[in-house]
Amino acid sequence: MLSGLLIVLLPLVLGYMVPVRSGQLLSLINQAVSGSVYAILLFMGVSLAGLENLASQLSRLGGYALLLFSITTVFNLAALWWLSYRVALKAGHSPVVKDAPTSKLAAMLGSLMLVGVVIGGVALGLLLGPLVGEVLFTTADWLAEWVLYALLVLIGCQLRNSGMPLKQILLNRLGLAIAATLALSSLLAGLLAAPLLSLSWNEGLAMASGFGWYSLSAILIGDQLGPLMGGVAFFNDLTRELLAFILIPLVIHRHTALAIGYGGATSMDFTLPVIQQHGGVACVPIAVVSGFILSLLSPPLILFFLSLSS
Repeated sequence: MLSGLLIVLLPLVLGYMVPVRSGQLLSLINQAVSGSVYAILLFMGVSLAGLENLASQLSRLGGYALLLFSITTVFNLAALWWLSYRVALKAGHSPVVKDAPTSKLAAMLGSLMLVGVVIGGVALGLLLGPLVGEVLFTTADWLAEWVLYALLVLIGCQLRNSGMPLKQILLNRLGLAIAATLALSSLLAGLLAAPLLSLSWNEGLAMASGFGWYSLSAILIGDQLGPLMGGVAFFNDLTRELLAFILIPLVIHRHTALAIGYGGATSMDFTLPVIQQHGGVACVPIAVVSGFILSLLSPPLILFFLSLSS
């Protein structure tokens, strides 16, 4: 339903309207965002444990996620490679950034920890499910939904206080071009993947609209299409981030737009230190703008496409 779109956008807008001038409070908000992501993924793991024939369902989940990821990656890389030759954008060199990952393994460790949280949720669900019953899985879904609303408020605050005014974002043509290229190529991939995943065309578009925002796509997709497809969306978007950590150092000096754009929404947070470390400070505002726009696009697009089935 379109009302679901408003329910999700409202906390995001409310959070964006709150100015935060205290550095300490902003630090607490950042920590709360991180904690909320872990909580959502834990609850998602518990919900997955409630699936019938779990082993076969997890095998199906892995196959679907690999299929969607492969198609999306081919479309994204082809489109961003084309854009790299169309725009005059070259990475520079910069000293090692403070607190930036010092190796690809270190950069990917946080992402791998998220997988561990989902696995822990599945284990918890399998352990407590026989004791508590169906109420456990219903409660997990309910808690995940409310944690998501809190997360959207906090993310709205982060976006408002990112130091990047909307005017500057809208005037950054390179950031806009990268975000538009990534979004359009992802949606085309979703259309192609839909019949292969036994989904309708609009559900395929919704699956492709996460743009790397795995915590959001997992819960929104899972709420409408079930925990199996929520898991597919999660692993599709998380694998994007893992591959981005590997691609950025390898291609940023030859195909700068590709390196910045492939991380999708994560280019304004998780993959940003790697972009800055290997591409220089000139890449930072472009990456932030691209990630910012994709973060704003993702929730309404997912819910709009899902609403077409209602």
